[in-house]
Amino acid sequence: MSYNPSNILASFPDERSVTGPFTGSYQTLGSVIAGLPIMIIFDNQSTVSVEVSLNGTSTWKTFAEGEALILDMRANKGKADSFSIPIGTQVYVKGTAGTGSFRMSLITG
Repeated sequence: MSYNPSNILASFPDERSVTGPFTGSYQTLGSVIAGLPIMIIFDNQSTVSVEVSLNGTSTWKTFAEGEALILDMRANKGKADSFSIPIGTQVYVKGTAGTGSFRMSLITG
């Protein structure tokens, strides 16, 4: 029996968060992404809308309070067997005031 080495979990889940009150400016959401993400969960557990940026200057997506998004990078069909955010990407969040936190959980390969 053979196996595909790309199907083996290469790292444990990693969780990063920023806790309110938010500053109104972009804040880093943990350190840079060190491996190719297999799955990412963005979860706004705060009481305010939070903007997410992949470059610290422009908004990729705004999450309403209580909103979450799951990105499954290996659920693709067709020629590409995986899709991912590049290694070294820094994720930023921006909100104003509020309580609670914004979390990003990821599994990297």
